[in-house]
Amino acid sequence: MASTLCRLIGVLILVNFAALHARIPTTLDGPFPPVTVPFDQSLRGKAVDLPDTDPRVRRRVKGFEPEQISVALSFSFDSVWISWITGEFQIGYYIKPLNPKTVSSVVRYGTLRYPLSHKATGDSIVYNQLYPFQGLQNYTSGIIHHVRLTENGLKPSTRYYYRCGDPAIAMSNIYSFTTMPVSGPRSYPSKIGIIGDLGLTYNSTTTINHLISNKPDLMLLVGDITYANQYLTNGTGSDCYTCSFPQTPIHETYQPRWDYWGRFMQNLVSKVPMMVIEGNHEIEEQAEGKKFVAYSSRFAFPSSESRSGSTFYYSYNAGGIHFIMLGAYAAYNKSAHQYKWLERDLAEVDRSITPWLIAAWHPPWYSSYKAHYREVECMRQEMEELLYSYGVDIVFTGHVHAYERSNRVYNYTLDPCGPVHIMVGDGGNREKMAIEHADAPGTCPEPSTTPDRFMGGFCATNFTFGPAAGKFCWDRQPDYSAFRESSFGHGILEVKNETWALWTWYRNQDARYKSGDQIYIVRQPDKCPNLPGKTKLWSAAR
Repeated sequence: MASTLCRLIGVLILVNFAALHARIPTTLDGPFPPVTVPFDQSLRGKAVDLPDTDPRVRRRVKGFEPEQISVALSFSFDSVWISWITGEFQIGYYIKPLNPKTVSSVVRYGTLRYPLSHKATGDSIVYNQLYPFQGLQNYTSGIIHHVRLTENGLKPSTRYYYRCGDPAIAMSNIYSFTTMPVSGPRSYPSKIGIIGDLGLTYNSTTTINHLISNKPDLMLLVGDITYANQYLTNGTGSDCYTCSFPQTPIHETYQPRWDYWGRFMQNLVSKVPMMVIEGNHEIEEQAEGKKFVAYSSRFAFPSSESRSGSTFYYSYNAGGIHFIMLGAYAAYNKSAHQYKWLERDLAEVDRSITPWLIAAWHPPWYSSYKAHYREVECMRQEMEELLYSYGVDIVFTGHVHAYERSNRVYNYTLDPCGPVHIMVGDGGNREKMAIEHADAPGTCPEPSTTPDRFMGGFCATNFTFGPAAGKFCWDRQPDYSAFRESSFGHGILEVKNETWALWTWYRNQDARYKSGDQIYIVRQPDKCPNLPGKTKLWSAAR
């Protein structure tokens, strides 16, 4: 009787599991015929930035009390970074930077709210954004603090309480975060939020509010963070900088927008670790040719822990996932430090401990939109084979202000062992939404217009094989493009086990729990072994 009951329960579990998968497609069902969701003109409304008078971006602390508090991961679960800012920024023609040595960087933390039994100290910096041109205002930041919590090692999947600041001046309120699970094939964060091209508009706030309602354990922001470079130094902004300000001697920025963004995001990122990678809007060129100064100063990165030594590319583990964050705006050719670091990092990944391998960077290799079409072809040609040979499962990108999910693809060819590329440049920034497709009649860009001078040379030429052979663009939605839609939103990745992960994309215009796109991404390690240079046809791997 007992054995019969056990068999019956087992059958019911299998039936329910099968029914669940029948409702949601899986990559095992692919490749899928391309789908384009028609653009809803009612959603074309202008994206408007939050003004500096909005209470969500105003400074709410006094003196040297901590603000803009955030959490970031170190390389593994046993350590995290806490960052914050004290003191006020200055902007004007005559600025005097604060002295970071005047304020200590201290975090008190523990598994109990009282007492906070552990103490960690760190470093602090101040950065400047300087322009050697008459009439342009300069900026100097508040004191930026970064402290790594390492004492005795943090416990996995554990809530820690903390407060930060200088005990002799002012400490913050008590916040909390939860560490990542221990790395292993059955250990994963419950939900990982993925966003890109966020900015600080009313659309952005909807994106973040919806993301918060999904209760992520970890958050990835794949570049284009604040859009401070949509402004002149006097605070005048535009949806299109080059259209409105063609005569400026340098591409200006209004750095206080970084502070506004940090204040708005604190409610989320003081509790949920956020990992970022640079985009083109973080370039922010200034005096002496310096670039990416705000980006590299304001965030904490596991650069030394992952041995990259760079804020532009690094890696970390989150349970059974190994994340690789790559820099499209740093040298990536095979002789460059980034490429050599990537080779070492991939070679050291143990897929029995971290079965999932996920990569992220800003501009997409596979996008069928006219905006930024094949802009980063040089990077793809340099790095795609290496990532493919080590069996990268998913690639997240942004840059194009729309959503697109690919079939499994490698070198523009459907390949069951290639990664799924997911573009989430739809966070809600003030630049226009991308709605034109490169395959629509009359929209294919002239090849010479596609390179970005900050991303290397010109590598995008006409296709030499496949349905688009002899052409620069397809004349229909490409086979590699499974689903595309121009709407603002965010994504949630839920890794279920070592081979199954649920991807869900949520649109801002929908009810919070209604999905706009959903699919199970399924790994096939038995059919796609990590053998460099080995390519399988789709039919051979099914």
